[in-house]
Amino acid sequence: MDFNDPTLWVAVGFIILVIGIFKPAKSALLRALDERTENIRQSLDEAASVREEAQQLLAEYQRKQREALKETEVIIRNAEVEAERLVREGEIELEKTLKRREQIALEKIAQAEVEAVREMRHLTVDIAVEATRSLIAGHLDGGRANELMDQAIENLPENLQ
Repeated sequence: MDFNDPTLWVAVGFIILVIGIFKPAKSALLRALDERTENIRQSLDEAASVREEAQQLLAEYQRKQREALKETEVIIRNAEVEAERLVREGEIELEKTLKRREQIALEKIAQAEVEAVREMRHLTVDIAVEATRSLIAGHLDGGRANELMDQAIENLPENLQ
């Protein structure tokens, strides 16, 4: 090794320069790396807390969804029960209405029968009276007719009772 060789001295100077610059740059570089590591760690911690919070929210929303489904099922069951009850009540009410209408119809028929019988009696009486009048008028003389009329007038209070 030749100590007079300028290449040697350039190499030694370069090594001293690198060592001299490396020590301060090393601490700055390590500090920058530590800061970067800390930033990454904080980002990871924040991401983990956000993930945990998201999982809690997901679990809460899933629970609420299950509760809503259960509540919906209860509402549907109650609606079905209520609908069945309303159908039964409607059938009962319809049956009552039909019975009332049938009873009213039967009463109207009975009234019509009574009215028809009454009209038939009146018509029969009118026909009988007219026939009797015709027969009597054709077969009775004036004296006998007066006698029968006087007798009918005397019997009138008894017949009206």
